[in-house]
Amino acid sequence: MRLQNKTIATLIAEGVEDLEYYVPLMRLQEEGAKVLSAGVDLKPVHGKNGLVITPDVTIESLKTSELFAIILPGGWAPDKIRRYDVVKKLVKEMSDANKIIGIICHGGSIAISAGIIKKGQKATGSVGIKDDLVNAGAVWADKAAFREGNQVWGRVVADIPDFNRELVKALVEGLP
Repeated sequence: MRLQNKTIATLIAEGVEDLEYYVPLMRLQEEGAKVLSAGVDLKPVHGKNGLVITPDVTIESLKTSELFAIILPGGWAPDKIRRYDVVKKLVKEMSDANKIIGIICHGGSIAISAGIIKKGQKATGSVGIKDDLVNAGAVWADKAAFREGNQVWGRVVADIPDFNRELVKALVEGLP
């Protein structure tokens, strides 16, 4: 239980990729982390594959100072929540505080909108956002998962085991 008493938020909305939400959540819970599901409101959302998720908190209620890390799962949800200033502000604050940000599949579109992609940095995700990442200044890396600074990147659902390994490693290394 290496992440005992650490609070990690996962940003969700209608159409979130169910496995990219649930599998990292359960893996982090195995390590003792308190994982909060955060939505734009508290209404239940339906995952891309039909699972229902009820947010624990609103994104607006999250405070960077109280979070150890944040996860940006893919699916169709990132395209919806990237439009909210509160989402972009939180993700930017987490990046500026050098806290770990887990980004998988289409989650990279939130990173783009939040302005946390640095010119020349490596990034990956669904090929559906490859051009967006490159246009934001990233260098596309067709790898299952890797860490780039405080960002942990995962490509797609099939790469969740690799993403989880990189994510947990980054979170544990970040402990004092």
